[in-house]
Amino acid sequence: MRDLGGLLRLIRPINCVMMGFAVLVGAAIEGGSGVLGSWPSLALGFVTGFTLTGSAMAINDYYDREIDAINEPGRPIPSGAVAPKEALATSMALSAAALLAAWLTSPSNLAVAVFSWIVMAAYSARGKRTGLLGNLMVSTCIAVPFIYGGLAVEGALSASSLLFALMAFLSNTGREVTKGIVDIEGDRAKGVRTVAVSRGARAAAGIAAAFYLSAAAISFLPLPLGLVSLWYVPFVALTDLGLIYSSVSLVRRPTRENSRRTKNRVLLLMMSGLLGFLAGSFL
Repeated sequence: MRDLGGLLRLIRPINCVMMGFAVLVGAAIEGGSGVLGSWPSLALGFVTGFTLTGSAMAINDYYDREIDAINEPGRPIPSGAVAPKEALATSMALSAAALLAAWLTSPSNLAVAVFSWIVMAAYSARGKRTGLLGNLMVSTCIAVPFIYGGLAVEGALSASSLLFALMAFLSNTGREVTKGIVDIEGDRAKGVRTVAVSRGARAAAGIAAAFYLSAAAISFLPLPLGLVSLWYVPFVALTDLGLIYSSVSLVRRPTRENSRRTKNRVLLLMMSGLLGFLAGSFL
């Protein structure tokens, strides 16, 4: 390994922690405060979410190395901090760790982890070039941790887990479409048919905003349905206001720079939403 810092940047630790945390939130949604009694499953679930995400980041950068040389030359592979074969080996090692942790949890969890791994690999190898379908594949993997966490502690799913998974799916799809605006130059050069490439930045901004606003709209449902406590409200109100602001800003200025700011902001807003889900289910 030429650069340990490059390896860390390759796997995106913040994203890994978020996905591990999402598994814990999924468990809390299903099990409430009683979930603490299932701490071995929680620990294994966090490990699975963390390592599977790191694996996805590494394999995606491996396949995207030529595109990143145009769009993001400072990333680990095009900058020379990590060799392509090192990225591939890192992805395989993290995948093995993720599947082992899932196997130690339950057969159902292993099945979900294998499904996520297949979708992740298919996206990196082929799916990204399909545009919106590829965005939906990524968002499927983002939504799965809520389902995975519920299975880890309860062995079954409820409407709560599926609703929260849907919110994550919608908001992340908006973020993926937004990322397409940021990467439009390199994607066009390499034949990646994102929404921004095929329909233009302004149309992509409108579609991304529609996904953001859809996520905000359904976020009101858990409270009247009695799925969460009032602790859910302040976190999700902050998230929704941020998504609304991001939608308006993106539609008004669908530039590469503003799209980059928007996708980074939405990542923080998704973390706020995660905290809301946790607080509303646990407290």
